[in-house]
Amino acid sequence: MQAIRSYTQSVSAIMTLVMILSSMWAIPASASIVGTGELLTEQRADIDREALMGMLEREDVKTTLVNMGVGEQEVRDRIQSLTPSELADFKQQLAEAPAGEGVVGIIVLFLLVFIITDMLCATNIFPFIKCIR
Repeated sequence: MQAIRSYTQSVSAIMTLVMILSSMWAIPASASIVGTGELLTEQRADIDREALMGMLEREDVKTTLVNMGVGEQEVRDRIQSLTPSELADFKQQLAEAPAGEGVVGIIVLFLLVFIITDMLCATNIFPFIKCIR
């Protein structure tokens, strides 16, 4: 009986030490309230991104991008990095563009976004554009 108690005390001391050490490395969970506006903005941005990705599947857009020397993967990466406000502005410009000039407008807008991000040193697509920093 005495041997069992000493064995139990040893095991319980080790288990206590293990539990204390394992709880020190636990990451505390945090939760916050997500507003409806934030949720709608994220969903709208996802829908806008999907619409732009769908436009990249068109053959005339692909050929125009190839003619301008811009890779399709670069454009896809850039679309993924756009903020929700930039996507909303882009969608607004697409809605206002005439039907026949939509493709040219899209390409010009992409080029403007590329140039601005090159100027802000976020990318280095065009070697002739100098960073403003």
